[in-house]
Amino acid sequence: MTPIPNLVIEGPILKLDKEEQEALNMNSTTIESAPLIRALDDIALALERALAGITTVRSLLSPEENNEREFNPRDSRNKYEIGGLMKLTERGIEICYRLFDAGKTRYAVKELMEISFGAADHRFKAWEKAGGVNRKKMDLD
Repeated sequence: MTPIPNLVIEGPILKLDKEEQEALNMNSTTIESAPLIRALDDIALALERALAGITTVRSLLSPEENNEREFNPRDSRNKYEIGGLMKLTERGIEICYRLFDAGKTRYAVKELMEISFGAADHRFKAWEKAGGVNRKKMDLD
C-alpha cells in the first residue's frame, strides 16, 4: 500500500485588507470591481490547487494507473511545425491531458511541454470539458 502524504493548505485562501473588506461589504450601494476581481482570482487559484491535490490523492489510491509506462512531454512526436509555429499533435494533446490527470497545474504543463501558458490554459479547459480525469484516454502509439 502506498502511503498518502499529508496535504497542507497554508494560510488563508483569501486575504483582504480593511479597505477591500469595506469595498466588498454587501450593505454598501456600490462595489469596487478591482478588489472583487482580485478576490475571485484568489478563489480560482485556490480551487485549482485543491483540484490538483484531489487528483494527486486519486492517483495515489489507484495503483493501476500509476503503473502506466512513463512518457516524455518533450518527445518530438508531440509537436509539428506549421508556418514557423510549433503546434501540438494529437499525441501531444493527450500528453497534456495525462499531465492534468496526474494533478499537474497549467503552469507545470507549460514548463514540461515547453508551450505557452495560453496553450496550456486552452488544453486545461478542453480537458475539463472532455470529463477531466474521467475522460476516455487515447492510445499514445
